[in-house]
Amino acid sequence: MLARIYQPAKTAMQSGQAKTHQWTLEFAPEQAKRIDPLMGWTGSGDMRGQVRLSFDSKEAAMEYAERHGIPAQVFDPKPRRANVRPKGYGSNFAYDRRGAWTH
Repeated sequence: MLARIYQPAKTAMQSGQAKTHQWTLEFAPEQAKRIDPLMGWTGSGDMRGQVRLSFDSKEAAMEYAERHGIPAQVFDPKPRRANVRPKGYGSNFAYDRRGAWTH
């Protein structure tokens, strides 16, 4: 019944940082998934695999796990470096542009 606490990364379809500031508590699977012989669907008897809790801070998630006696492993996020381009797309439309339009 080990749980992991992490801050989710942004999805591939997301350009901003929305929904990446919350922390998530998710349970590790206790049983392996099995294939249903009749339909071929994948299933498991592990009900905690469906539970995903969101918290506003890492401390709140750790406190919840401690209060309920859940052993948890905390994964800190890697810091993102800023993606600032000195002459990016916006400079194409600058009013003090010196050169002719090239593209």
